[in-house]
Amino acid sequence: MVRIAATAVLAFAVTALAALTPNNAGAKNVGQGNGQQFITGGCVSDADCSSACCAEVQGTGLGVCSAEAASNQNGKLGCGFVDPNAQQTIADAEAQVQKQGF
Repeated sequence: MVRIAATAVLAFAVTALAALTPNNAGAKNVGQGNGQQFITGGCVSDADCSSACCAEVQGTGLGVCSAEAASNQNGKLGCGFVDPNAQQTIADAEAQVQKQGF
């Protein structure tokens, strides 16, 4: 019983931490402004996200597409984030695309 509880707590912690880092699989959509980025993908503004919500991740300064209802959870600071370092974030995303090959 204790193992199950410990496993559940660990799984929850890993899930919470995963929400704080943009998903690299959507790197090709960062900075496109066409609303094609999925929830948990990186963004530089609301225009990138299919949910129309780019939330800043507290502590990292990165943007992550989020559902509006979840935009203040797990260390996110709400919708409307505009990345002041957009050019660097886009360059980093383009490098990730090259690394992934898609």
